[in-house]
Amino acid sequence: MQFDAMVIAERLARRAADWRFHREHRTQATAIHRTLERALGPTNRVDIERADTYAREVLGHACYAPWLYVYTAIAGRFKEGWIPDNYYGRVVVPKLKGGYGKAASLKALQRTLFDSATFPDVAYFVNGLFMKPDGTPIPADEAALHLFAEHDSLVFKIDNSRQGKGIFFLDRKRFDVETIKRLGSGVLQRRIVQHETLGCFAPRSVATLRLTTAVNDEGVVTVRACYLRLGRDTDTHVQSSSHVRIPVDCETGELNETGYLTNWTVIREHPDSKIRFAGMIVPSFDACLTTVLALHRKILCNRCVGWDLAIAGDGRVEVMECNAEHNDVKFSEATQGPCFADLRWERLVQPEIHRQEAASPRMPASSGAL
Repeated sequence: MQFDAMVIAERLARRAADWRFHREHRTQATAIHRTLERALGPTNRVDIERADTYAREVLGHACYAPWLYVYTAIAGRFKEGWIPDNYYGRVVVPKLKGGYGKAASLKALQRTLFDSATFPDVAYFVNGLFMKPDGTPIPADEAALHLFAEHDSLVFKIDNSRQGKGIFFLDRKRFDVETIKRLGSGVLQRRIVQHETLGCFAPRSVATLRLTTAVNDEGVVTVRACYLRLGRDTDTHVQSSSHVRIPVDCETGELNETGYLTNWTVIREHPDSKIRFAGMIVPSFDACLTTVLALHRKILCNRCVGWDLAIAGDGRVEVMECNAEHNDVKFSEATQGPCFADLRWERLVQPEIHRQEAASPRMPASSGAL
């Protein structure tokens, strides 16, 4: 009896978590769709109905429709093969990554997993220990001497930092070991002096290129999407709460003529520097492609990865992060997708999951009337 009660409690907790997850996605997608309709006009009702049908009959539940509305509004029509962000998180990530996604996202494992100098890692602080990239321990009382032997300033990123949060700037004069210990495990990286082509948009923050790669059932890795993230004039680094995103052509590295603010308002120039996006080409773009493809081949067990790159002043490619858990796909799906249609991720749907969701506290009906 006690065992049965525990199982029931776990199921109820899981259903409640699923309901909250989908409700948060619906709220976010609804707000974005309204912003887009104010700028672009009402989304075609026929396409809204097609999105509803696709969500229910192909993906398995109406809760996946709101992101399809967003994608449709930007594309100007509905396209089969799109992956809603909440479907990606609840179906694709567990099925095609499992616990391996988290392992690949732990920053202290980057050099171990990839054996690549493309990560600007100087040292790691993990579970109370300072370590060199090769795993050699650094005595705490010698940490400052080692860390700043070749650098006057460093960037510390704590594990599980997301959306530009959990990033701290350290300098030689004010470095304090106890501060690092209080912040917890993470990576210390050298600061990047970015390429002037990208630095002209927002000089104070380093622009990052998000490249998404995926692995098919034959184990072949390909680049699926790309966009550039820029900071604002007051940002010390790119943050999800304020960034500007511009789609990038995956073959040429050329920026799209239109970009998007955080609320998905469409713009054609950086809101602060007023530099237009059209015609700009990402420096060392071929090297960026080669780098992420080579790295992903080392972790094929994670079937989809988002890579954050920076381009140094000399054109060198620096890999800032490997996002192997729930990496962002919604922006790329909306502006460049369907990015994964040939991978048939819609067939990963598990009917029993959706039966549980249907039995959860009632989700608001998904319809075109957002």
